[in-house]
Amino acid sequence: MNNYIGYTMFLPNSFIDALADYESARYVIFGVPFDNTSSFRAGSRWAPDAMRQVSANFESYNPTFDIDLVDLPIHDAGNLETSASVDETLESLYEATKDLLKDGKLPIMLGGEHSLTFAMAKACAEAAGEDFGILILDAHFDLREEYRGFKHNHACVSRNILDEITKNMVSIGIRSGPEEEWVFARENNLKYYTADDVESTGMVEILKEALEWLDCSQLYLSLDMDAIDPAYAPGLGTPEPFGLSARDVRTAIRTLAPFSMAFDIVEIAPEYDSGQTAMLGAKLMREFIASHAKSHMKA
Repeated sequence: MNNYIGYTMFLPNSFIDALADYESARYVIFGVPFDNTSSFRAGSRWAPDAMRQVSANFESYNPTFDIDLVDLPIHDAGNLETSASVDETLESLYEATKDLLKDGKLPIMLGGEHSLTFAMAKACAEAAGEDFGILILDAHFDLREEYRGFKHNHACVSRNILDEITKNMVSIGIRSGPEEEWVFARENNLKYYTADDVESTGMVEILKEALEWLDCSQLYLSLDMDAIDPAYAPGLGTPEPFGLSARDVRTAIRTLAPFSMAFDIVEIAPEYDSGQTAMLGAKLMREFIASHAKSHMKA
């Protein structure tokens, strides 16, 4: 039994509202417990199960969308088997995501570290074709070409996406990175909004601009939880103060979910708090599902 949250062994080993079998499911949740390139605080490998455990705390009814999650076709597929090698793990995740998309599922990946996003986004881009974009909520640019000997380090994920998948990408919540990354972003006309931009302009207007800029109907949405201020989410691999509020991120997820073909939540390190970051991550995942489902219901 893992004891990083302090709950007992009787807590669920799957999301409490994920009652559908695979064949009938539209939403397939799965964990990828991998954090082998973590550079500050490892431990995000424990996050998928931590989020599952705290899901027992929540009511299934979402009053904002007038929807009950137990009525939705949600399946928890468990955790992907990972390797010590980041490249092997990314290949396994890429193949798994391709299979999910081929089966008509909306994949929801729970990391694990942010390097994982590359594999899932690659599979989604191939399935979507040209009508595809990526929106990342993150404190960090993640624009390094390599870090600590790894091209596919968590600190390189956005650079790898730009170089190998698509340049149709927007980042929101940025507030940290070496000078070279800020210069690279400006010189290459990358579309990004800092946390200060969100505070001064407002998340609603930022999202409107971002969606107009992306101009796509197939969106990959990635939430690095360190986009959120560590006052709200202290259990993180690389926390960065002066971040987005939990409500602003909820607004982003509610707004973007209807356009999204896949979603991930990464970089929660649950052993560094008392369960509140895993709880917030699990709640935001539920907001994503509720918003997407409501927007696709027939009148």
